[in-house]
Amino acid sequence: MPEPTVDTATGAAQGRRIRDAHVFYGIPYAAPPVGAGRFAAPQPHEPWRGVRDATVPGPTAPQARRDGFGRLDMSPFFGPGWVPETDYLTVNVWAPPAAHRAPVMVFVHGGGFVSGSTRSPLYDGTAFARDGVVLVTVTYRLGIVGFLDLPGAPANRGLLDVLAALRWVQANIAAFGGDPDNVTLFGQSAGATLTAGVLATAEAGSLVRRVIMQSGNGFGAFTPEQAGRVTAAAAQALGVEPTVAGFGPLSDRQLVDVVGDLAGLDLRTADRFDPLVGLSPFSLVLDRQPGESVNPDIGLLIGTNSAEGNLYLVPQGQFDTSIRDDVDALAARVCADPTALVEDYRARYPDAAWGELRSAILGDALFRTGSDRLADAHAQLGGEPTYRYEFTWQSAALDGQLGACHAMELPFVFDVLDLETLRGRGALLGPGRPPAALAAQMHSAWVRYARTGDPGWPQAVTQRFTG
Repeated sequence: MPEPTVDTATGAAQGRRIRDAHVFYGIPYAAPPVGAGRFAAPQPHEPWRGVRDATVPGPTAPQARRDGFGRLDMSPFFGPGWVPETDYLTVNVWAPPAAHRAPVMVFVHGGGFVSGSTRSPLYDGTAFARDGVVLVTVTYRLGIVGFLDLPGAPANRGLLDVLAALRWVQANIAAFGGDPDNVTLFGQSAGATLTAGVLATAEAGSLVRRVIMQSGNGFGAFTPEQAGRVTAAAAQALGVEPTVAGFGPLSDRQLVDVVGDLAGLDLRTADRFDPLVGLSPFSLVLDRQPGESVNPDIGLLIGTNSAEGNLYLVPQGQFDTSIRDDVDALAARVCADPTALVEDYRARYPDAAWGELRSAILGDALFRTGSDRLADAHAQLGGEPTYRYEFTWQSAALDGQLGACHAMELPFVFDVLDLETLRGRGALLGPGRPPAALAAQMHSAWVRYARTGDPGWPQAVTQRFTG
């Protein structure tokens, strides 16, 4: 039987048959971001002649390689790092072999706006195709090229890439058997914050019907003042003017290597705390938060994990060693009245050790509070339904301390529990066998939501995925 071939608006592409899907890797949705184009809005890709080979994974956005979080192997999350080639603004597509007007899901990966890729084994879309969904994963610009706020350049270029990919979906997904009128955009972590950014744009209603936000922040954008500090620091570290003309001649490698010098910048201002608490120097840059511009005509499914902050403390050995001073210092970074904040968390968790309190404050500041505020804003507008979830399954990794940390839900959403790199004492899912029934439940809820707009529980309750 011949390998599958599709005709897109810019040319034909040949993919592969794998198990329950036709898969197409590395199909361009925009022109290569090279030269001055690195700091410009995405442009249309030139048509190609003949049939493009889409049988092997394509290149990734320039980024530093990231594998570990201390004792935890996070390589399945981050993927292989930078796989150099200029034509990297691409999508991967998994489609049911006999699809016709099937629901479409478009996934935006996380990685703190500086890393990650569609080549991560976590984002294998075979299970979605198996269950009748056309799954699209998006590569977008990262770091300085994608998110540094530069005078003379459009802001949020990584977000503009995601919007361009969604336009590509509208124009081309029918050729893969997908329904352009039934598109669900979903993302995790930075990808969820980008999803919130899409939700707040004027054209969102013409591109997607509903969105899913996994552990993002609808109030996680930097102000222009905060972004300006990052730009000034990057320019100083590189010895250039903080303009497109100053950054334009630098190589991708130089722009990637300097990102480490920007870690830990204090972005607090007179009226704004750092929504990323120093974990990344990049985010969306907006005058208004996405949660203040939410579109009520687009359905929303949103949630977080019960121990998000554990990822940033347990693998590094800081969970057990945290003391009151660490909690006070974190509280001062996220609240105008840190003493009252710590007292509030102590009242809520009277028996918790300092590491647990630190994790709770961190997880709420990064993800939960912003997600709850966005969900409330969407629900109060009275448009399309708002559904909420919480993922609470406890991983036994790292001596049982990792728990339901940030990113833990991903293998369950994508139904890829059999990945060997996810199993073991230092792997995300820990030793033993994770509950396949939970993956079936969570994955099927995402599929059902994409198909019908109803994930299977009432709007008035928060669905808990416990295993």
